[in-house]
Amino acid sequence: MAPDDDTALVEQYLEHVRVGKRLAPRTVELYALDLIKLRQQAAQAGVGLLRVQNAHVRRWVAQMHGAGRSGRGIALILSGWRGFYAWLGRKGRIASNPVQDVRAPKSPRPLPKALGVDDAMQLAEHHDAQSDPVLEARDAAVVELMYGCGLRVGELVGLDVAASAAARGWIDLQAAEAHVLGKGSKRRTVPIGRKAIAALEAWLALRPGLARHDPGLFVGRGGKRLSAQAIWLRLRRRSLAAGLATPVHPHMLRHSFASHVLQSSGDLRAVQELLGHANIATTQVYTRLDFQHLAAAYDAAHPRAQRKQKG
Repeated sequence: MAPDDDTALVEQYLEHVRVGKRLAPRTVELYALDLIKLRQQAAQAGVGLLRVQNAHVRRWVAQMHGAGRSGRGIALILSGWRGFYAWLGRKGRIASNPVQDVRAPKSPRPLPKALGVDDAMQLAEHHDAQSDPVLEARDAAVVELMYGCGLRVGELVGLDVAASAAARGWIDLQAAEAHVLGKGSKRRTVPIGRKAIAALEAWLALRPGLARHDPGLFVGRGGKRLSAQAIWLRLRRRSLAAGLATPVHPHMLRHSFASHVLQSSGDLRAVQELLGHANIATTQVYTRLDFQHLAAAYDAAHPRAQRKQKG
């Protein structure tokens, strides 16, 4: 097939998705980019678009992967190609879809973002003298409890001041424990550290000034239990006020807790129990974070790891 014929086929298909399927202009633009790449690959292989075979597509996928394109990016390209050839099949121009059984390589699971120990300490020790002292005490207790116990934000907002038949979770300062209701309605008990206890005691001394009848541990100005969204916003604001380069979200504190405990103890099973993970495989992602920490320390400290200086 001549290049002009390939161009005509692509233009007809783009007209089909633009008018017949009424796809958004940006989606049509992305399809066009995918098909430009397909035409380039086919031209380099010396075949027209109607002559592309399954083996060609597999080789192109391997080349894209080898060049560093992510599995997700390749999957999006394949989706565009697959739709083009499905359309050609419906028009009777090809006998089979060469992209039909081709899958993109799996992308590695992204590592959770965790704070360094220094950044975590900076956030925990931040004090805003200009803030309302009641809200300042509450937000300090939120940070200490989330970072000190590795709680999910849903577990945190579900905590009550005291145990009751209706309570999803509660704290017991005398026993230095938080009783939480995690995923799958599974209960677990997490120890509360000394710093978190001190922060909670400071907050509980001021809490009656806000709380009316709500049993929630953390309440807002109106005396009602804080929502997960409110925790997100307050934590983001506090992390920026503390001078951290990256806004902190609740799950980042949970990741930081897990990573730092694992770095100190090396006990993966204990971290699994503290986080409430049903499967150890979920917790094993933190071993990758821990290895990154060790690798960075090695690169910085070991004389044989440092690059030779040019001179």
